[in-house]
Amino acid sequence: MNGVIEGFYGPPWSAAERRELLAALQAGGLDTYVYAPKDDLRHRAAWRELYPEREAAELGALAAAARAAGIAFVYALAPGLDLRYGDAADARCLEAKAAQLQALGVTDFALLFDDLPERPPPAGTTWAALHAAAANAFFRFLRTGCPAARLLFCPAPYCGRMAAAGLGGADYLDVLGRELAPEIDVCWTGPEIIAEEITPAHIAAVSARLRRAPVIWDNLFANDYDVRRFFCGPYAGRPPELRAAVRGLLVNPNCEWPLNAVPLRTFGRFVNLPPGMPWNERAEFLAALAAWRPRFEGLGGPADEALLRRFADCFYLPYAEGPEADGFFRRLERALAPAAVPADEVRAVLGETLALRDFCGRLAELKDRALFTALHRRVWELREELDLAARGLQARLERGPGAAAQSDFHRPGTFRGGPMPRLQRLLAARADGSFTPP
Repeated sequence: MNGVIEGFYGPPWSAAERRELLAALQAGGLDTYVYAPKDDLRHRAAWRELYPEREAAELGALAAAARAAGIAFVYALAPGLDLRYGDAADARCLEAKAAQLQALGVTDFALLFDDLPERPPPAGTTWAALHAAAANAFFRFLRTGCPAARLLFCPAPYCGRMAAAGLGGADYLDVLGRELAPEIDVCWTGPEIIAEEITPAHIAAVSARLRRAPVIWDNLFANDYDVRRFFCGPYAGRPPELRAAVRGLLVNPNCEWPLNAVPLRTFGRFVNLPPGMPWNERAEFLAALAAWRPRFEGLGGPADEALLRRFADCFYLPYAEGPEADGFFRRLERALAPAAVPADEVRAVLGETLALRDFCGRLAELKDRALFTALHRRVWELREELDLAARGLQARLERGPGAAAQSDFHRPGTFRGGPMPRLQRLLAARADGSFTPP
């Protein structure tokens, strides 16, 4: 089980985008698509409601297209916000929803209990026991209609930090491992919700508690938690040995479908890497970026290869920019610092800054308008900041270190204004993950 889970918050992908996804999965040697968009109301907030005829037909067509492409289609249901455990009416609602999807050709399902409000369980029981009982009953129903039906399960604590904090109960994973039917697969995101690294040793410890190897729900490329960023770096921080330690790998990628070319290509390459061959993250990134480059053709012709590489490095991975962007930002920081810096060095950095700024501006002329739409807000913000940085460098060259930059386009209230920057100034982030008043 290796593929993609559409499991993010925000507007779900369109039918056309999902068809492109199936083609990408097939081309990449991947075999699974999990339908779990948080903001499909009938997946989560209104899970009891059956799909109306038109939406049901679309799901049926999607499942059929997946079958035709050799891709396992998994429909996920997330009833945990208000499920009445042990209630016969709610059990019938779960079964009716599954029956509707089964009639459309769906055989595999997922039951998700992630991201639930923290509250104590009913007296005399635990959340793990309640979740396991609900999943077991649902699984038995699925198997009555399809003996080969497969069920994925997402627990309340789905990463190492959550489990260590006792989310869902101190022994949640142990109780779940003991009481959940052994045929049911369990999703796990790693040490963190967005894990920088996932090691076989970490998985071994989790597997012992769950009494089964997990399926990794990998949020490495997810960007629903930060709408100012996207991630187009390589699949990284996971050694090839991880593949043998888990039951499957599912990536939950960027919300904007057109931004997932490099993530999915490198992920597919990782999954299908021959045994014993080392995984070269940077080399795989560069090859995937070269394959993506034709989509960046504008009215003036193909995108400059070096500038595209630096631009993509700006939106690399959650915990780091790519090496070329990181080097550029370090040079820019030095050139703007109050300390003495040779003028020739400042001029060189100014040239780099203007080149990347202008590259961002030219992306407005992309012929691929879907890609332009997905990129636009992030690209424009980067362009504006680069423009201001260039003005700062020019002020330094003209009037010396510490000289104030002036701009008719970066004015108080309209630039870096609004409620978000104001809120962000109230609490400063610390290296240990805490926040304090500045």
